[in-house]
Amino acid sequence: MRRPTRCSPAVIVLLASSVAGCGSVGGWTGAIAGIATGTFSSNPAVGLAVGVTVKAATDAEMKRLFRGMQSEEQDRIAETAGALEVGDRQQWQVHHPFHYADHGGEVQVLATIDNALAVCKEVLFSVVGGDSDSPTREWFVTQICQQSDGRWRWAAAEPAIGRWGALQ
Repeated sequence: MRRPTRCSPAVIVLLASSVAGCGSVGGWTGAIAGIATGTFSSNPAVGLAVGVTVKAATDAEMKRLFRGMQSEEQDRIAETAGALEVGDRQQWQVHHPFHYADHGGEVQVLATIDNALAVCKEVLFSVVGGDSDSPTREWFVTQICQQSDGRWRWAAAEPAIGRWGALQ
């Protein structure tokens, strides 16, 4: 009679994290680091401290990574819309380095907002998502403004905007 083989804890954690999604990466890495440290140091308090620290650092890095991806998308939409006149439409698309959450869609300039501070535009844009068999298209409205260096940037206050600084 053949005895069942045991899976290593690392394989179980890897499989569980792939099923659970990106939101649990910090928890899994913290758990692995804490268990390993507690085992090797024979001190559960040290393992707990290391696990909590690794989880916090991993969560912060994941948030920074996804903010950067969102910022790339906002910059691409602003650059595309900045070159358009009122009523014009054009496709936009962004490819991230590891092709996770690559997005695209369409952008249309609705109005020009000229004021004493900057030239701004109100834009309507879509984001195509979902799987390739049945993609979904969602529409949003935002404002972009031309900076002093001539670049068009996202003007709506969202977490991916640099002006949020330490509050991100």
